[in-house]
Amino acid sequence: MSREVWILVGVVAVATLIGAVLLAIRVIRTRRLLGSLGVSGKVAFYGALVYTVLPVDLLPDPIYLDDMGVLAVALVVLGRLVRRRRAAAVEAPRTPTTPTPHRPTR
Repeated sequence: MSREVWILVGVVAVATLIGAVLLAIRVIRTRRLLGSLGVSGKVAFYGALVYTVLPVDLLPDPIYLDDMGVLAVALVVLGRLVRRRRAAAVEAPRTPTTPTPHRPTR
């Protein structure tokens, strides 16, 4: 292969590595929400991080597209869980939390 092809391959590898790192940072930032997201949120978070860190991949390591895909799916799942949680928090105050005591009329 020519030198230009190797440079192009290197640039693509660096770009995908940067993309994977940025996605991993976004997933890690959602960690503060894990307590309220339940088991599925924890599985998405830790599963994505473990897959990204482990050396066993679907594609060889210089190509981080599979890692980026797993991280992106985790972000989508966590985003949906956060939206559901916020929607439930908005709905909760509308319902009375304590029943109104019954007062007999005379």
